[in-house]
Amino acid sequence: MITCVPTRTDRPTGPTPPGGRRFRIAGADFSASVSVFLIALPLSLGIALATGAPLQAGLVAAAVGGLVVGRLGGAPLQVSGPAAGLTVVTADLIQRYGWRTTCAITICAGLAQLALAALRVARSALAVSPAIVHGMLAGIGVTIALAQLHIVLGGSPQSSAVANVRGLPAQLANLHPGALSVSALTIAVLLLWPRIPGRTGRTVRKVPAALAAVALATTAAALAGVRLERVDLPSWSSHAMPELPEGPVLGLLAAVLTITLVGSVESLLSAVAVDKLVAARKTPGVRIPRARLDRELAGQGAGNMVSGALGGLPVTGVAVRSSANVAAGAVSRNSTMLHGLWVAVAALLLVPVLDLIPLAALAALVMVVGVQMVNITHLRSVQRNRELLVYAATVTSVVFTGVLEGVAIGIAVAVAVALHRLTRTRITAEVRDGVHRVCARGQLTFLAVPRLSRMLHQVPQDARCVVELDGSFMDHAAYEALYDWRTAHIAQGGTAEITGRIPGTIAEPPSAESHVRCRPWIPWRNHHHTAPLGSLTDLPAGPPASPGGPDAPGEGRGALPVSAPLASSGGRQLASGLSFFQRDTAPLVRGELARLAREGQRPSHLFLTCADSRLVTSMITSSGPGDLFTVRNVGNLVPLPGTDGADDSVAAAIEYAVEVLRVESITVCGHSGCGAMQALLAAPERGTDAGQGPVTPLARWLRHGQPSLARMRSRRHTGAGIAGRPPADTVEQLCLTNVVQQLEHLRAHEAVARALSEGRLELHGMYFHVGEAQAYLLADGAEATGSAEAGQGAVFNPVAPAVREEPLAVREEPAAVREEPPGAQEREGSPA
Repeated sequence: MITCVPTRTDRPTGPTPPGGRRFRIAGADFSASVSVFLIALPLSLGIALATGAPLQAGLVAAAVGGLVVGRLGGAPLQVSGPAAGLTVVTADLIQRYGWRTTCAITICAGLAQLALAALRVARSALAVSPAIVHGMLAGIGVTIALAQLHIVLGGSPQSSAVANVRGLPAQLANLHPGALSVSALTIAVLLLWPRIPGRTGRTVRKVPAALAAVALATTAAALAGVRLERVDLPSWSSHAMPELPEGPVLGLLAAVLTITLVGSVESLLSAVAVDKLVAARKTPGVRIPRARLDRELAGQGAGNMVSGALGGLPVTGVAVRSSANVAAGAVSRNSTMLHGLWVAVAALLLVPVLDLIPLAALAALVMVVGVQMVNITHLRSVQRNRELLVYAATVTSVVFTGVLEGVAIGIAVAVAVALHRLTRTRITAEVRDGVHRVCARGQLTFLAVPRLSRMLHQVPQDARCVVELDGSFMDHAAYEALYDWRTAHIAQGGTAEITGRIPGTIAEPPSAESHVRCRPWIPWRNHHHTAPLGSLTDLPAGPPASPGGPDAPGEGRGALPVSAPLASSGGRQLASGLSFFQRDTAPLVRGELARLAREGQRPSHLFLTCADSRLVTSMITSSGPGDLFTVRNVGNLVPLPGTDGADDSVAAAIEYAVEVLRVESITVCGHSGCGAMQALLAAPERGTDAGQGPVTPLARWLRHGQPSLARMRSRRHTGAGIAGRPPADTVEQLCLTNVVQQLEHLRAHEAVARALSEGRLELHGMYFHVGEAQAYLLADGAEATGSAEAGQGAVFNPVAPAVREEPLAVREEPAAVREEPPGAQEREGSPA
């Protein structure tokens, strides 16, 4: 038997991406680089115009972002260049210190980024509240839009957002018809281009909207003979280079700090967003390694040093171009580097063409980018998470005071809001139907203990009391107070029940089973389980047992009702579990189940596994209602169609899942210690197959597992194994082989074969080791191998734990002009 080393999640495990030691460029990288180049060219010029820098500076930054950051950065598919997020900061620096000093500040910011990368603090940048980041970008977007609106109307922008607002009435009274017409055409094409319907729309959308808008506006202005200010790219021989900074030291340090922080946070958040896009992409089948954030920060630092030294704008990761790169099918960092090469070639050879572009068209393009930075989706998310005050404070502060000051004010407001929520707890008490109810809403900390204790001690000693908790946090002091009161109240003849959302505790009193953390499954453990003291819902029962015994209905464990037909021990356990479901879980899932009842089930996955009680499919797959269409039988067997004694129930379930529900994938899941596999191995010894004993229904069913036993013993097949170690024993060897064999049986079913040929169905093999709580997935294509001639058996690779990330790690930078590059389309990841 041949196995392979375990799969590591931080390295690509699929086909090797092009661009290893031998520099090869894949066709997907080439086409993606062209798509990104067509988006980056007009945006780079527009951002340079918005900052007041020389227009060549935008092209220099785009080329450096592609060539330098693309080669050195830690996010292979992220595209870097001049970004709207630094527009306001750069424009302020140019007005205050001049362009050449701003280039020197950019170099210093690059050095600072290299120092931060050496300290390995990149991931700490993700600890900033999403409301602050979204508010900062929205404030920058508002400032950009107000400034570019003056150019769109034919004038010149003022020095601040407030001045731009005050100057609007005078600007509206002195419109420039030519500039306004060109700008209106640019905006109309930008907004309507992605919405062109039908085959024509699919064809024209191969050209990015930004390029189409600028090209059409330039053509229209040239044909109409409109006299407008146009792009003026001077000779590269007169290109302005950096000089030693001049000005107050504290001001220069603040400028370096601002560019460092804003550029770093924007780049790192964009890198995390690109990881999400790559993970959700189904094609091409090349696994891209996750972003290495410290290396990405170092790459950004190197890019800013080179860009500043060459007279370019500050460089940062750009979400719009990065998402376009992923959607276009890029498979390596070569696409990013090629895009930088195309920008450099265009800056050198296409100057006469670029000089035809009206400045009003570029201003309209950047204005739309600024407006779209105020992202409605992010605003709804902030409102849903009750951080609208932080968002509004950050937006307002950035617009009126500046980026660095606005972020500082946003952080201060966020800290104040967090402290307010941490200390604000509402505790009420009432008597309803003879039951005293104490309700605590908010976080239970030591600051709330005096009020909580006062309310609890107002409950009469022998009364029945229900404490409802509605919060997400409880510290040690609050837990001790609640636990001590409950113990004393029960000892004095009362009853106490803790309900609601039970927060976790910092520390629990010692308990023999305090290590148990999987609360949803606690009541079923060994059919009798005393919950840890940390779970207040299941604290030991209160008053002495009634004459009917400790398990009489109405007594113990919260006095859960038990109906007469379920009077046995197992029946009482079932009734107890149902009661807990109705109390704790049903209110949480009722809305989702109601939706499924209205719309019907639409699972994307058929999960075929063993009937073993230790396999809780929803737990090991982290799935919920409507996710899995599950088929369970003894031994996770799939009878071959047409065999003697074949079970139509399994075939019917497969046909229904594939033909009616149209599932996208099927998984056959085996497990360790399978009783069916043990019975198969022992069958010849018992003689049931040889006719020496009665053929029971179980024996007839297990005949469908004989091909798995034959496969394991056959010399034509190399045995299945687990990566990194051989099977523990013959039983585990047969359990692994059985998964591979049942996948072959699946292919023999007509509905499955047809769906596979149409390319709408995938088959997966899985093995779950019960004792280790470890899942293993069959390597892609392994079920088709395993012959002795091939020299390699089917290999099951261990599934690594998912990376636990901070909430900000899933945040995306607000998209500017959303483009759909050639071949791009929405792709949904498999729920499995």
